[in-house]
Amino acid sequence: MPRVKQARNAGTRELVRDLGLVDSTMIVAGSMIGSGIFIVSADIARQVGSPGLLLLTWMITGVLTITAALSYGELAAMMPRAGGQYVYLRESYSPLWGFLYGWAVFLVIQSGTIAAVAVGFARYAGVLAPSISASAWIVEPIALSSGYAVSLSTQQLLAILMIVALTAINTRGIRLGKWIQNGFTAAKTLALLALVAVAVAVHDPAAVASNFGALWSSQGAATITSRQLGFLPAVSADSSLLGLLVALCVAQVGSLFSSDAWNNITFTAGEVRDPRRNVPLSLAFGTVLVIGLYLLANLAYLCALPLAAIQSAPDDRVATATLEVALGGAGAAIMALAIMVSTFGCNNGLIIAGARVYWAMAQDGVFFRATARLNDRHVPAFGLWLQCLWASLLILPRTRSVDAAGVVAYGNLYSNLLDYVVFAVLLFYVLTVAAVFVLRRTRPDAERPYRAFGYPLVPALYIACACLIMVVLILYRTETTWPGLLVVLSGIPVYFAWRR
Repeated sequence: MPRVKQARNAGTRELVRDLGLVDSTMIVAGSMIGSGIFIVSADIARQVGSPGLLLLTWMITGVLTITAALSYGELAAMMPRAGGQYVYLRESYSPLWGFLYGWAVFLVIQSGTIAAVAVGFARYAGVLAPSISASAWIVEPIALSSGYAVSLSTQQLLAILMIVALTAINTRGIRLGKWIQNGFTAAKTLALLALVAVAVAVHDPAAVASNFGALWSSQGAATITSRQLGFLPAVSADSSLLGLLVALCVAQVGSLFSSDAWNNITFTAGEVRDPRRNVPLSLAFGTVLVIGLYLLANLAYLCALPLAAIQSAPDDRVATATLEVALGGAGAAIMALAIMVSTFGCNNGLIIAGARVYWAMAQDGVFFRATARLNDRHVPAFGLWLQCLWASLLILPRTRSVDAAGVVAYGNLYSNLLDYVVFAVLLFYVLTVAAVFVLRRTRPDAERPYRAFGYPLVPALYIACACLIMVVLILYRTETTWPGLLVVLSGIPVYFAWRR
């Protein structure tokens, strides 16, 4: 197609391979660790209702994440090009499937996550500086409808400024971006280890006895119902084997989201030295490191707090409650600073990686043509700024609700969008792991410097488990599943419009 050829020749500069194995591993780990590990264990504990099942939920997430990463390693070694998962889907199935993934990445997956992490940074900055608040209005909420509004608070402004600052830094070249990523990832890894060490050293004997002495005893598991499919029975983790299965699958939404973005290093494969070796190794090293830290963090929570205190932690801030037990009033401020470091480094990795997907799409003529150009620092600056603009805009809309007393409460629209795409993210993960089987059949003679660990059993295990989770989400979280599919399917007419 003439448009594709024109896009491929849009810039004469090339990406610079400046990321080594340590840099790549830091992108994997740094993109995974945001604010989720400090918060989501409260909701998981409410859903599963026992200390043992809380740990089991994170173990299942760990097995799924590491299994997928090991399978992605084969694809990364075969196709060590910028765009990563977009390229794998394009080459395994069709350009349409690649585009649908890239479209979802731009529309919600990457941009929405960047927005969420930025607001998380600003929310915890408010612990240190109370003037930074979701209700300290610069522009008071303007109602767009009964359910939505748009506003600008000091919290929203700081979140936008964070995104703008990191985007500007990363337009200066991949080397500066990797230095920030390495430094902040090292800092938050040490912060997590310090949290674990403090919680274990200053543990609560009563919490340890109640949690580990009755590891599998139910302590108030939540009832899970299907709001859309009323004929399905209400279940809980302690009601039956079906209830246990449903609870573990539903609980994966929080833990999988907290462990997501490990695949971002594949987006930047065009800037990795010796990518056939370093990308698969960084996927393995980074995911094992983070999952290990997550399991240790949850053990620390159980050493410091009884399960009931984890379930009822204020604003779900389990890590903050843990440090307050150990360090008193200073714990909240220390934890806020640690989470600010964590979210800053997380967003740096997300911003670096996302723009490379749009660059690869533009090279194929299915995204804005200017995105195919590199600046004089050999990075896709236009893609970075486009991502910055969209992520910033996602921060401004608010959900709006009115309680029985007439009090108006505001939420964040991107939070709803992220709920919607959890199912879609799992779908693309399944398709990409399945691509290992597809390419073994369609390209048996292709060079494979690394072969998926445990093939075919390990990749098949991931596909089976992920499909089971998706089925449960379709049945018991229907209201957040079908909108995710609509987000993906909305890319079909856009794709054909761009091709034409």
